[in-house]
Amino acid sequence: MAKPPSTSYAYASAFMPPPSPSDGDLLRALHRLARDLSAAETPAPFLRAAFASVSRRARLLAAAFDDLLLCVDADAADLPRSASLCLRELLLVLQRFKAVVADCAARSRTLLLLRSDETGAELRDLHHDLATLLDLLPVVELGLADDVMDLLALASRQCRRCGAEAEPPALKADVLALIDEIEREIVPGRERLEGILEEVGVNDPASCSDEIETLEREIGDRASERWTPAMIALVGLLRYAKCVLFSATPRPSSSDSKSDSADADADADGDVESPAPPMDLRCPISLDLMRDPVVAASGQTYDRESIDRWFNSGKSTCPKTGQVLASLELVPNKSLKNLITKWCRENGVAMEACEASKGEQAQATAANKAALEVARMTASFLVKKLSATFSPDAASRVVHEIRLLSKSGSDHRAFVGEAGAVPMLVPLLYSEDAGLQLNAMTALLNLSVLEANKKRIMHADGLVEAVAHTMGPGGATWRAKENAAAAVLSLASVHTYRRRLGRNASVVERLVELARAGPKSTKKDALAALLSLAGERENVGRLVDAGVAEAALSAVSGEETAAAVLAALAKRGGAEAIVSIEGAVARLVAEMRCGTEWARESATAALVLLCRRLGARAVAQVMAVPGVEWAIWELMGTGTDRARRKAASLGRICRRWAAASAADGERGAECPASSVEPPAMMAS
Repeated sequence: MAKPPSTSYAYASAFMPPPSPSDGDLLRALHRLARDLSAAETPAPFLRAAFASVSRRARLLAAAFDDLLLCVDADAADLPRSASLCLRELLLVLQRFKAVVADCAARSRTLLLLRSDETGAELRDLHHDLATLLDLLPVVELGLADDVMDLLALASRQCRRCGAEAEPPALKADVLALIDEIEREIVPGRERLEGILEEVGVNDPASCSDEIETLEREIGDRASERWTPAMIALVGLLRYAKCVLFSATPRPSSSDSKSDSADADADADGDVESPAPPMDLRCPISLDLMRDPVVAASGQTYDRESIDRWFNSGKSTCPKTGQVLASLELVPNKSLKNLITKWCRENGVAMEACEASKGEQAQATAANKAALEVARMTASFLVKKLSATFSPDAASRVVHEIRLLSKSGSDHRAFVGEAGAVPMLVPLLYSEDAGLQLNAMTALLNLSVLEANKKRIMHADGLVEAVAHTMGPGGATWRAKENAAAAVLSLASVHTYRRRLGRNASVVERLVELARAGPKSTKKDALAALLSLAGERENVGRLVDAGVAEAALSAVSGEETAAAVLAALAKRGGAEAIVSIEGAVARLVAEMRCGTEWARESATAALVLLCRRLGARAVAQVMAVPGVEWAIWELMGTGTDRARRKAASLGRICRRWAAASAADGERGAECPASSVEPPAMMAS
C-alpha cells in the first residue's frame, strides 16, 4: 500500500504556482488576446487615435500568431526555449494592454480626459516593451515565412514611432479653463459648452445621464484622488449642460403606461431610478438611506450625521418620540448596518461606493467653489425655465431635474429654494399628470429637509391645502401620497409648523385615511407624521376626533410606530378615547409581549399613562388581560432601559391596585384568580 503524502507536503503543494501553459496553449492565448485588442472599441472620441494604433498593431500580431499556430501544429514540436520565453513575456505585455483597454472602457469620459497624461504614458511604455520583445523574438528559429517576419518587423517599427497619441492637451486645457471660469462666476456660453462636450463624447441626454452616474460612482470609489475636485465640479457642469443643452430630457420610457405599484420603483415619466429603500432603513430625520445607523438613548435609530446635526443645534430630545434624552451618547447599530448592506447588495445599490461616501462627497462639494457655482447656475436656470413652461410634459422634465438637484445635498437644496422654486411647485400638486405631481411633491419633500426651506414651504400660498389634496383622492399615485405624508413629517419637526399643520382638518383626516388603508410604506409615513403632530398638546383633541386612536390601534400589530402614537395621545389628553375603544388595552398588552423593542417600550409607556390618567378603571382592564404579569416580568428582564423602567412602573401600579382591592374585599370580583404575580415581582 502506498504511503499517503505527509501533511507538510500537502500544505506546501497548495501554495505551488500553477503549471506553466504548453507552447500550443501559449500561442492560442496570444492569438486570442491579439484578436480581442484588434476589436476593442474606442471609449471616447479624443482617444480614437491611440486606440486605433493599438488595434492596428494587434491585427498585425494576430496574423503573425495565426501563421505561427499553423507551424507548431504541423510540426507537433515544442518551440525553441528562447522563443518560448520571449512569447511568454509578450503574453504579459498584451495582458497589460487589455487591462488598460478594459479600465478605459469602464471609466467616465471626463475622467479619461483628466487622466489622459497617465493613460498616454502607460500606452507609450507598453508600446516600447512590445517593440523590444518583437526585436528579441528569434523569428528565424521559429521558421516563419518572410511575409510574417515583415509583419512583425512592421509592428515593431510602428511601436517605436508611437508618440503622444493618447494626449489631447487642448481639450483637457479647455475643460480645466471652463472650471476655472465657473469658479469666477462666469456663466459658460452655450455654443462653447456644446462644442467641448461634443469632443468629449457627451452629445445627448442619455450619454449625459450615464456620464453623471459614472462620475458620481467614481467619486465614491475614490477612483482618482488627484482629480476628485475637478470631477465634483464636472458633475455639476454636466447637470447644468443636461438642463441647458438637452432641455432636461429624461431617458425614453420603456412603456407608455405604468401601474401604481410599478410607480414605487419608477417615475411616471419613465425615468427609472434605484428602488426606494424601506422606511425601516431610512433615517427619520433626513428620510435618506442610513449610512452609519446609531441608536440614541431613547432606543431610536438615526443616521449619525443627521442626529449629530440635531444635537449640535442645541436640542437634547429624541426627534421621533419627543422625549428628553438622559444622555446624548450614540451606540452603533451594527445589525441594522448589516441589513442595509444586504438590501443594497440585493437591489444593486452601491452602499459602499455611493452611500458610504455620500456625506464625504457632499462635504467635498461644499468646499468646491466651481461645483457650488455651477449648482447655483443650474438651480437658477431650472426655475427660470419652469416659470416660462406651459406644457405639462415640458414642466415635468424640468421639475424632475429640480427634484434630482434638490436630492443631492444641502447646498443644492438651498440654491433651489433661493431661486424661488417653492411657489412654482405648489400649484403643480393639483396637476392631473401623475408624473408631474409626483415630481413636484418629491421635490418639495427633498427641499423640506433643509431648515431654511421649511419656512419657504410653509409660507407658500396654499401649500398646506395642496399637500392635503395630494394625500387624498387628488393624489394620482401611492408614491405621491407617501411623499406628501413624509413632507408633513419633515415640516412638523418645527414646533410652530406642527401646530399649524395640526389645525388643518384636511391634513389630519388624510393622514388618518393613509394610516388606515395605505400600503405598508405609506402607512408607516402617515403614522410617523401623526406621531409628530401628537407631540403638540393642542393637536391631540383634533387627532382624537379624526379617529387617530382607532387607526393606530388597527395598525398596532403591524407597525411599531402605532404604539408610540397611542402613547403620545395618552400623554396629552387622549387617554379616555383610547380606553373607550373595545379591546384597546388587550392589544397594547399583546404588543408589549410580542412587538419589536420600540413597540414593546411604547406599548408599556402607553399602558402606564392610561393607568395614571384614568386610575382604577384602566388598571382593572390591564389586570383583566390574562398573563399580563408575566409579560411585565419578562419585559423587566429583556427590554431596553426605558422599557424596563416603564415595566417596573406598570408593575408597581398593578400591585398597588391589587393591594387596595384586597383591602376592600373586592379583589375576587375584579381581579381574575389567574392574575397572580410571580413571587419575585411581589418582592420587588
